[in-house]
Amino acid sequence: MDSRACATAPGRELSSLFLFILAVLSCSLTFTLCGCFGGTIIGAAASASGGSLRASPNTVSFGGVALGTTASQTVSLVNQGSAAVTVSQVNVSGQPFSVSSEGNLPITVAAGATFSLNVNFSPSAAGSAADQLTIVSNATADGTLTIGLSGVGTAGSAASSPELSSFNCDQVAVTGAGGDSCTVTLSAAAASGGFTVNLASNNTTVTVPASVTVAAGSTTASFTATVSAVSSAQTVTLTASVGGVAETFVLQLGTAMATLSLNATAIGFGNVNLNSPATQSVILTSTGVVPVTVSAATAIGSGFTISGSPFPISLNPNQSAALSVQFDPTIAGPASGTLTIVSTSLTNPIAIIGLSGTGVVGVAYQVNLSWEAPTSSPDPVAGYNVYRSPDGASTYQQLNTAVVTQTTYVDTGVQSGQTYDYIVESVDASGMESAPSNTAAVPIP
Repeated sequence: MDSRACATAPGRELSSLFLFILAVLSCSLTFTLCGCFGGTIIGAAASASGGSLRASPNTVSFGGVALGTTASQTVSLVNQGSAAVTVSQVNVSGQPFSVSSEGNLPITVAAGATFSLNVNFSPSAAGSAADQLTIVSNATADGTLTIGLSGVGTAGSAASSPELSSFNCDQVAVTGAGGDSCTVTLSAAAASGGFTVNLASNNTTVTVPASVTVAAGSTTASFTATVSAVSSAQTVTLTASVGGVAETFVLQLGTAMATLSLNATAIGFGNVNLNSPATQSVILTSTGVVPVTVSAATAIGSGFTISGSPFPISLNPNQSAALSVQFDPTIAGPASGTLTIVSTSLTNPIAIIGLSGTGVVGVAYQVNLSWEAPTSSPDPVAGYNVYRSPDGASTYQQLNTAVVTQTTYVDTGVQSGQTYDYIVESVDASGMESAPSNTAAVPIP
């Protein structure tokens, strides 16, 4: 018997039915996919996520600063999004606080990049002072950042003479010839005439100036350590000293070192349906010639989590490991966060990856059914009953509560990710049903 033919009920004959799917529809007409039985599947398209700025620190306290001197601190703006951000305004109300930046505004901060501001406090009157720094950008999240500023102007000179408090360089390892930018920091602003710090290197492959002078009113001064290429791994100790105080910095030269590379500096998930997790991978690779150990990885931000091998992870040279980063939004709207990876890498012991995504309300689907009316039934057709079953199940559920008098039906009770089987049976005036129509299977995206 033809699969579309209906059985003959005792004493009655109902013509055959043929069921086909008109469409599987969603709430949005954004893109179209071909479906079975000539149907269409309509869904929502994702839009690219924008940039997201984070200020570090989000408050700046200068403490006590002598009148007539200037103290400076740095505020870093990190673009944690997947698109560039343009910073258009950087404002403070006025004295005694001021701000300067790395370049003239507007300035563009690439995804994963950092833009630095120097915030200055120059008290002209004794007592407490407070203000706020406002940063305006076109970031989709935190387009306007506000950073609290505070300080205390102290009468007379600083309570004590400045001392050397720290000495650091940007790079802890250099593989070939080049330069390493280094900074000395004082415990208080230098007095009139400046403050001289002596410098030294214990290895001639790295040369430094004999001294560097911190300008009057400042607490820092920078210089460049010049590095020559070496044929084997070496360790160099740089020393900054003044009086009886000395600070050291250890620099690794050559290739025999632990280094870690990452396949991404920022991860953008785009639009993700609420309570429908999306996952991306971060690949960690040991790129040195000695093993590197990853001791921890932490995800911060609403909806962001990580999974993978338990820590610590030891990676031999050229060995890789994957971390799964998941975004599972519970509320609609943009979200941002960071993934921080801590390792024994000499080049990036603390690596930070920006995370971003947008939670969106899930697409609601419906199935439109249509069938051919019988053409040669001795008993007139009064209507139809529509049945649905989960794919592969043996029992069907009747969907309509009253007889359907048209040859179409809309099923709005479907769920994403499921497949359903549909059949239709014609009904005469006494309620007698025909045999079922052919089965139509419909997958829901």
